[in-house]
Amino acid sequence: MGQSLLKSKVAQILLVAVVTAVAGEFKINPFDGDIFRIAMGSSAFLLFLLLMRQLPFISTGIVTGLVVLLFRTAMDMAEGSGLTAQQSLTSHFSAMVYYIVFAVLMHVIKSRLDAFHPLVLGGVAALIDLLSNEMELLTRLIVLDSASFRLNEWTYLMAIAVLRTYFTTGVYSSISVSQMRIRAREQNERIEQMLGFGSGLYGEVFYLKKSIGTLENVTLGSFELYRSLKAGGEQEPYSRQVLDITQQIHEVKKDSQRILAGLVKLVEREVTGDMPLSGIMRFTVKSNAKYAEMLGKQISFHIHITSDYTTDSYIPLLTLLNNLTANAVEVIKHKGSITLDAYEKDDNTIFTVTDSGAGIGKLDLELLFEPGFTTKFNEEGVAATGIGLSHVRDIVNMFEGTISVQPASHAGGAMFQILLPSAKLRKEEQ
Repeated sequence: MGQSLLKSKVAQILLVAVVTAVAGEFKINPFDGDIFRIAMGSSAFLLFLLLMRQLPFISTGIVTGLVVLLFRTAMDMAEGSGLTAQQSLTSHFSAMVYYIVFAVLMHVIKSRLDAFHPLVLGGVAALIDLLSNEMELLTRLIVLDSASFRLNEWTYLMAIAVLRTYFTTGVYSSISVSQMRIRAREQNERIEQMLGFGSGLYGEVFYLKKSIGTLENVTLGSFELYRSLKAGGEQEPYSRQVLDITQQIHEVKKDSQRILAGLVKLVEREVTGDMPLSGIMRFTVKSNAKYAEMLGKQISFHIHITSDYTTDSYIPLLTLLNNLTANAVEVIKHKGSITLDAYEKDDNTIFTVTDSGAGIGKLDLELLFEPGFTTKFNEEGVAATGIGLSHVRDIVNMFEGTISVQPASHAGGAMFQILLPSAKLRKEEQ
């Protein structure tokens, strides 16, 4: 109930009015007596208007002016100032005029607030404050027949307006920067989740396409076997059985195609746009730094990029680099380093992932990219799936590129090098 009350515009306007009225009691009097006050109320009011732009400024100014008028009158009555209620209302009537004029002038520039540089905003707010003060003083001159101000007093008034508004806009700018940083951090987290989701989903789509191709070949082979058995005439029971199997495989293929269509639509909806190579490398390092931390390893990551351009194939590239970098994290026992490089040579873009692990044995090199081959086992001796590097090779082949691995003499581990045609990666400028 409390949250719904705060979401009400009426409640928000009343909150602004009450806080402004209370803040107005923290004041200094630049001139003799209580004829004019420089209070925190106007600073608080300006800050509220800048932060709560969903509120109607003019209505907020009218309500705030009335609340300030009634609040100051009540304070006079409570303190026993000797003024009657009518005299007190008359004395503070000009303060109500100040907030109404201030709100009206802020309403005039409301649509352009975001376009102002903070320094310009401070200057504009100072001018509005000065004009509102002049209207307050003019009202006081008319209502109370008070004396006019000398030139030096007007200069002092202008200086106070400038200092007060620039202080307030400075506070507002600090709050805005903090909010922007929070939004940027949340956006980066959403992008990381989206990329992780897209990368994983891309791998599933890739293998599902391969599975459908395999099912298609099995279906054709089974049907050919059925036709051969049917032509022989003597294997009728077997030919019928083969036909049944073929039909079942065909149904599985159709179901897989329907699943694939749904996944492709999901990938296209969730993962769109493009990304620079530097962004791909940065997200790869960030996710694998968390992975290394989860495994309790102290690994330093380094990125070297000499060629950076935008690509719309960032999901397969992220899948490639993430697989290789995750493998590098796993082969490092406790402490080490991983370096990612990206550069162009001739018409190709070359990515390298170098680790300081134990390296790869010569006998393992020939089988390294074969499906099911693995050198990783868990604590119970169960082997890993062994499809990560074969998946990497398949994606490289899709781009008509090459992948190689060699010892990293300077790091002590292994260096995977991926060479891809730049024309297949670089997004053409519109």
